[in-house]
Amino acid sequence: MTTATAPRMRAKALKGNHVGLAPKKSIVLTVVTALFVIYALIPLIWLLISSTKTQSDYVSTFGFAFGDSFALIDNIKATFAYRDGIFGRWFLNTLLYVVVGAGGATLLAVLGGYGLAKYKFPGRRGVIALVMGAIAVPSTALTVPLFLMFSRIGIVNTPWAVIIPCLITPFGFYLMWVFSAEAVPDELLEAARVDGSSEFNTFFKISLPLLGPGIVTVALFAIVATWNNYFLPLIMLTSEEWKPLTTGLNDIKLQTYSAAGGANPLQNIIITGSLLTIIPLIIAFLFLQRYWQSGLSAGSVKE
Repeated sequence: MTTATAPRMRAKALKGNHVGLAPKKSIVLTVVTALFVIYALIPLIWLLISSTKTQSDYVSTFGFAFGDSFALIDNIKATFAYRDGIFGRWFLNTLLYVVVGAGGATLLAVLGGYGLAKYKFPGRRGVIALVMGAIAVPSTALTVPLFLMFSRIGIVNTPWAVIIPCLITPFGFYLMWVFSAEAVPDELLEAARVDGSSEFNTFFKISLPLLGPGIVTVALFAIVATWNNYFLPLIMLTSEEWKPLTTGLNDIKLQTYSAAGGANPLQNIIITGSLLTIIPLIIAFLFLQRYWQSGLSAGSVKE
């Protein structure tokens, strides 16, 4: 055996071993992935099927079986007509909280994370420690202190009681810090400064396009967190005029089961409203999925 052929034979042996192991690993991963997919899809399938039933079919048929009539359109109309269209008001309120709250949280996370990654200033280590500590604190633990503080300044039961807490996202700040450190080379910024570019011009024309995947990722997390926010508006809001979809649907549920013996059944409205509530999130995930995946991987892999 010559010196030149030995490496080739070892490479073939290693390749053969990998080929032999690949199918077994692929089968295991496929089975595990399939189980997770089934686990995630079963509630959605039940929700979709139940939304097509009338109230009588809902209580008389199996959960994963269709009813005698297809009532999805009628259920949607009934949901939006319930109590003079209060569901539509809740939907608009949720959009308001997402646009202002999640949008503002994304903007602050991008500016703060980029500044922390690309600028040296006194107290930088303290800011990093504060952000890391804030990630470990659950948001529900701060809701009651925030309620007491907002009560003193008179903004409880207003949209600001929900929007202001949503503007702060420590995880989004941390994610943009990590992503900015890897996605924007320091050499590129130095070259722009040498050419006479201002810091604002450099950020908007050079850095911002490179931060696109990270921005989309942070925005998606903020949108989902704000859209699904339940405990904060439950504590802060009592007027139905400013409630989001989460607490609004809970009010319908409480009204349904408060009547003795279920005298006022509204399950078809609750289920159809829940379906309408998750549709915007599904659309957002489908359109932003590739940016979301690339944003997560780019911020965690260092060359």
